[in-house]
Amino acid sequence: MTHWFHRNPLKATAPVSFNFYGVATTPAAAKVCNDLRLSRSRLLELFTDSSCNPEMMKNATDLYFSLLQGFILSLDDSSQECKLRYIQNFKWTDTLQGQVPSAQQDAVFELVSMGFNVALWYTKYASRLAGKEDITEDEAKDVHRSLKIAAGIFKHLKESHIPKLITPVEKGRDLEARLIDSYIIQCQAEAQEVTIARAIELKHNPGLIAALAYETANFYQKADQTLSSLDATYAGKWRKYLNLKNSFYMAYAYCYHGQTLLASDKCGEAIRSLQESEKFFAKAEALCKEYGETKGPGTTAKPSGHLFFRKLGSLIKNTLEKCQRENGFIYFQKVPAEAPQLELKANYGLVEPVPFEFPALNAHWTPETLGAFDLTKRPKDDAAKPKPDEEVKPLKEPDIKPQKDSGCQIS
Repeated sequence: MTHWFHRNPLKATAPVSFNFYGVATTPAAAKVCNDLRLSRSRLLELFTDSSCNPEMMKNATDLYFSLLQGFILSLDDSSQECKLRYIQNFKWTDTLQGQVPSAQQDAVFELVSMGFNVALWYTKYASRLAGKEDITEDEAKDVHRSLKIAAGIFKHLKESHIPKLITPVEKGRDLEARLIDSYIIQCQAEAQEVTIARAIELKHNPGLIAALAYETANFYQKADQTLSSLDATYAGKWRKYLNLKNSFYMAYAYCYHGQTLLASDKCGEAIRSLQESEKFFAKAEALCKEYGETKGPGTTAKPSGHLFFRKLGSLIKNTLEKCQRENGFIYFQKVPAEAPQLELKANYGLVEPVPFEFPALNAHWTPETLGAFDLTKRPKDDAAKPKPDEEVKPLKEPDIKPQKDSGCQIS
C-alpha cells in the first residue's frame, strides 16, 4: 500500500566556518570551533543523502546541537546570556520563499533553523519510505514514528525556542506561527493516514475507519485554514495538496460510514452517504488536476493516476452498487435528500507529536573553554558576518522530484 505526500524544499544555508582567529585563544577553544564546523557540514550532507536513516540523523544532530548549545546556554545554569550567542552570523532560506535568505547574528536563529530542517528531513524520510510499493509492517511503523518525531520537533521549536529570538520573525517565513502550525498538523494527518491504511488492511470496524478518516480530513482542513492568509504565490500548491487530502478523506469517511449504516439496516441512509462520498471523490479528482497544474515550491505529481486514488474510487463504486442492490431486493428504503451529518469521534489511533528536547551541552564546553574566547580581540569589521552578495545555494535533494507516477499516497 503506497503513500504519497507533498513535500516543500529543504531550507538552504550559507557556509559557516566558525573561524574565530584571535578570539579562540586556546587549543581547546579552537577544537570546539573546528568540531562545530565539521559537525555542521556533516549534518548538511546527511540532509540530502538518500542512504541516511534516523539513527544516523540522530547521532549527527545530537553532536552538532550539543556543541552549538555552548553558544547559547550559560554554564552555571543561570539565566544570564552566553557571551558567544551573537558572535556569528547565520543565513537561511525558507521552504516557500525560494532562495531569498534571512540572516541573523544569533545562535538561537541557527538552532531553530537547523532544527526546522531536521524536522523536514524526518518528513522526507517518511515520504520516501512510504512511497515503496511493498512496504513492510516495520517500515510502516518507521513512517508513522518519523512523522510524529517531526511534529514534536516543530512543536518544541515553536513553544520553547522561537520566542527567544531577538529579531521578530518575518511574516510568511518558516519560523512564523502559521507555517509551523501547518507543518505540525500536516505531520499528524499524514501519520494518521498510515493508521487508516493499517486499520483497513486488518479489516477493523468500518465505524473506526470512518471516524479516523473524518478526523484526518479535519486535520487537513485546519492546516489549510492556517495557511489561508499567506500569499498564494508561495502557499498555493501546498494548499491544493491540503484541500485534496481533505476531500479525499471526507470521501473515505462517508464511504465507511455508509458501510456502518448498511450493517445497521439503514440502507437508504447508507446510499445517501455513499453518494456524498462520490461527490467528495469527484472534488478530490478535480483538485488532483489543479495540484498538478499549480506552480510553486515542492514536488510535482499526478495524484489521480496513483493506486491509492484509483483504489478508493473502486471501493466507493462497488459499495454504492451493493447498497443499491440490497435496497432494491430487501430494504426498499427512501434515500434521504440530505447527506448524514458526520459526528464521528475516533477513540483510538489519533496521533500526538513525540516530545522532543535538544541534547545537553557537550562535555567539551567547560568554564575554561568558554573563558578562552576573548571577545575584545574580535576584528572591528566583524569578519564573522557574511558578505552581502554571498550566495546561498539550494540543497540538491534526492526526492524533490517524484520518482515515477505510481507512488502517490495512501490507502
